[in-house]
Amino acid sequence: MRLLLILLLLHLQIYAPTTTARTVSEYEALLSIKSSITDDPQSFLSAWNSTTSLCSWTGITCDHTGRRVTSLDLSGLNLSGTLSPDIAHLRYLQNLSLAANQFSGPIPASLSAVTSLRSLNLSNNIFNSSFPTQLSSLKNLEVLDLYNNNMTGGLPLTVVEMPNLKHLHLGGNYYSGKIPPDYGKWEFLEYLAISGNELEGSIPVELGNLTKLRELYIGYFNTYEGGLPPEIGNLSSLVRFDAANCGLSGQIPPEIGRLQNLDTLFLQVNGLSGSLTRELGSLKSLKSMDLSNNMFTGEIPTSFAELKNLTLLNLFRNKLYGAIPEFIAELPDLEVLQLWENNFTSTIPQALGQNGKLEILDLSSNKLTGTLPPNMCLGNNLQTLITLSNFLFGPIPESLGQCQSLSRIRMGENFLNGSIPKGLFDLPNLSQVELQDNLLAGEFPVIGTLAVNLGQLSLSNNRLTGSLPPSIGNFSGVQKLLLDGNKFSGSIPPEIGRLQQLTKMDFSHNKFSGPIAPEISQCKLLTFVDLSRNELSGEIPTEITGMRILNYLNLSKNHLVGSIPAPIATMQSLTSVDFSYNNLTGLVPGTGQFSYFNYTSFVGNPSLCGPYLGPCKDGDVNGTHQPRVKGPLSSSLKLLLVIGLLVCSIAFAVAAIIKARSLKKASSV
Repeated sequence: MRLLLILLLLHLQIYAPTTTARTVSEYEALLSIKSSITDDPQSFLSAWNSTTSLCSWTGITCDHTGRRVTSLDLSGLNLSGTLSPDIAHLRYLQNLSLAANQFSGPIPASLSAVTSLRSLNLSNNIFNSSFPTQLSSLKNLEVLDLYNNNMTGGLPLTVVEMPNLKHLHLGGNYYSGKIPPDYGKWEFLEYLAISGNELEGSIPVELGNLTKLRELYIGYFNTYEGGLPPEIGNLSSLVRFDAANCGLSGQIPPEIGRLQNLDTLFLQVNGLSGSLTRELGSLKSLKSMDLSNNMFTGEIPTSFAELKNLTLLNLFRNKLYGAIPEFIAELPDLEVLQLWENNFTSTIPQALGQNGKLEILDLSSNKLTGTLPPNMCLGNNLQTLITLSNFLFGPIPESLGQCQSLSRIRMGENFLNGSIPKGLFDLPNLSQVELQDNLLAGEFPVIGTLAVNLGQLSLSNNRLTGSLPPSIGNFSGVQKLLLDGNKFSGSIPPEIGRLQQLTKMDFSHNKFSGPIAPEISQCKLLTFVDLSRNELSGEIPTEITGMRILNYLNLSKNHLVGSIPAPIATMQSLTSVDFSYNNLTGLVPGTGQFSYFNYTSFVGNPSLCGPYLGPCKDGDVNGTHQPRVKGPLSSSLKLLLVIGLLVCSIAFAVAAIIKARSLKKASSV
């Protein structure tokens, strides 16, 4: 038996194929990598050839000797292809970055031979394989970045065998299943990102063992069961924690107050409930806190007054109530405060903005009363001011008229009174103004400069008076101009034709008089024009028929005279018109879109005639308006026909009865 075994071993030695390991130089390895790249649209790798030193090639970094490649960075070059297995021969590589390209295929198993690798970055590619188990042999790996690929399966357990790992980014893939509890074993891990996957289950308490972790990203597209484990408070080095939009429920554990180094806390778009944990006020280093889009109830804790470094506080879309605490206005570095869609009551802290740093303020959709703070733009940093849908009263602070940084104002649906602050419409960055549904009075302010950035101006349903100044033509960038429901008077200035970007114009329910400015037709992008319920007179300008994309035209309830211009029937874009209750005369066009409009668009004009309005009288139709040869019969003619048919029917019936009686009498004789 022993002899037989020896003979078998000799046989295998004789007939086994002999392999000689060939040493591949770094130069050869790099050329192999280049050959596996199928598309280099910008020819970034054209310098990779024998005429130059490899240490001068694009993306290559060598050590101080100039003989060993320590870094290969091809990120953002829009390369396509696969990753050559010969990359394993870059034995001194410390950094590998192929981010923002279009590499496909699996990661080569031969990477397990790169034992000196300290950094591997394969982010922003389209690798389709699961995590290669051979990477577990990279014992010295410190950075592993597979961000934004198409990795599938469960989170890889092999990475746990990399004891020196400091940075692990597996986000933006299609990993599923649970977070392995073994992910809490890394002694030196400082960065962990598994967000943007399809993970589920509960957050393992073992993550609390990562005491050197500085950044933790676990949200977005993941859906966890339950809430945050209390052990999250053990992450004593944590600086940034993002668990947004991942299905968390329950309350925020009080242990979170132990994260004294935390400067960013994002827990928005979850199902967290209960009152705001007062221990959050212990986070003295906190700069940004977003707890929006949850189900928190109760008042803002008084402990939040200790958040002296806070720059961003988002609590919108919750069920919070009570007054906005005065200490919120005293936070020295506050830049962003968004509390909209809650049930806050009482007044806005009047000191809000006095820190000179406020940039975004949104308190809309609450039940706030009182007046607006006077110094919201004290530092000239305020960009967005939104207080719509409250019960605020009093004037708009005059200081806003000098707020050069302001870009958006939305203060509609309140009870604000007084006049529009001087200079408000001259602000250079202003893009949106919504002051509708208030009690504002006074005149439309004169615009001194070209307001090129203003895209929307809504002053609807106020008590504004006076005429529109010719300077309204300075709103060269305005797209929506809504002035309806006021008491504006005078004529519509011809300068309105300079508004070349205007798409919607609503001047209805005012006291505008005089003729319709034909210059409106110069606004070629207009799709909506409403001039109804005014005191406009004169004829409908024929120029209006040149507005080829106009689909809504309402001129009702004015004092317009003359006929409806016949060419208006050629406007194929019109889907809705209203000429009712004027003094128009003549024949209503019956072709084009006008063949689809009903009588309600023309009632209240006794001298108009045509379909559904009655026949035209002698002299109503001039030489330019010919009656239609074909079309629906008038109501009067239809009535005459019906009566005629009825009379004929009765006559036939009477004749039939008489005939029947005469036949019966003749038969009985």
